[in-house]
Amino acid sequence: MSDVIETDVCIIGAGPCGLFAVFECGMLKMRCAVVDTLEEIGGQCAALYPEKPIFDIPAHPRIEGAKLIEQLAEQALPFEPRYLLGQRVEAMTQGDEGFTLRTSTDRVIRCKAVILAAGAGAFGPNRPPLDHLPDYEATGAVRYLVTKREEFRGKRVVIAGGGDSAVDWALSLKDIAHVTMVHRRDKFRAAPESARQLAEAAARGEVEMAIPYQLHGLEGTEGRLSAVVLATLKGEEKRVEADHLLAFFGLSMELGPIAEWGLGIEHKHVRVDPATCLTNIPGVHAIGDIATYPGKLKLILQGFSEAAMAAHAIHPRVFPGEALHFEYSTSKGVPLG
Repeated sequence: MSDVIETDVCIIGAGPCGLFAVFECGMLKMRCAVVDTLEEIGGQCAALYPEKPIFDIPAHPRIEGAKLIEQLAEQALPFEPRYLLGQRVEAMTQGDEGFTLRTSTDRVIRCKAVILAAGAGAFGPNRPPLDHLPDYEATGAVRYLVTKREEFRGKRVVIAGGGDSAVDWALSLKDIAHVTMVHRRDKFRAAPESARQLAEAAARGEVEMAIPYQLHGLEGTEGRLSAVVLATLKGEEKRVEADHLLAFFGLSMELGPIAEWGLGIEHKHVRVDPATCLTNIPGVHAIGDIATYPGKLKLILQGFSEAAMAAHAIHPRVFPGEALHFEYSTSKGVPLG
């Protein structure tokens, strides 16, 4: 028999916006269960850039992704959220009393409202088409994210890609590793200031530039990498000795079962009312990167604001007929129990 969890709000997604939604709901005395496909809370912050600094969080001139998640979890802790990790919501049905959700591990959640905070849905890296790639992935020789910068100290690292992740990690690792940057053209899609810093680092000899090259092959034995073979569009090859290949070609995003729930989908995002973050299904709200509306900015801080708006909009569903008198946290504190 399935394990049934009774709660007020089910939050799908344990990234920054989902965690802050726990706090906002908790401040209104609403209990939350949080479901995420990853094995730990934090979403992309934890999975993709735990050691990468974020610069646009108010009152934090600089904060690493992992630290931001740690503090959001601490902020949510007094409200005792129920985390269901390593699983995804497969089905959602609506009844007179609210919603019933079933996860991929056969857990059942009954709630009055749902908040979609699933980022851009389930995600995975775009992998380069190289022979024997799984063998090198299994040993960690080929990776698509960096969780611990120190693992690359003293190593020969080839970084492939032209976006922010590739450029940022080249700048971050150049002081502790021998870094070779591979890109098919000399123009990068990264932030202009980061691209300028990379060019200056290359001019000082701190980063080797392999341009215009693309990944062509991997050399090594039993998944242990010894070199990366590069090639130009004309077929000219170049061999670069390497211990690791970091491939940053973006993520493949899929909404998964969410796409089958009858929500208003627009280019793999969910349309919402910007005043309440309500979708076309009463009781289902969407916040963060998965939500779209005119003027939407894909910023964590905007997702935080959406979490607050959604929580206040949900309150009448959880406590029908009960007036909600807004109070600042400085006045009311953090209500417990």
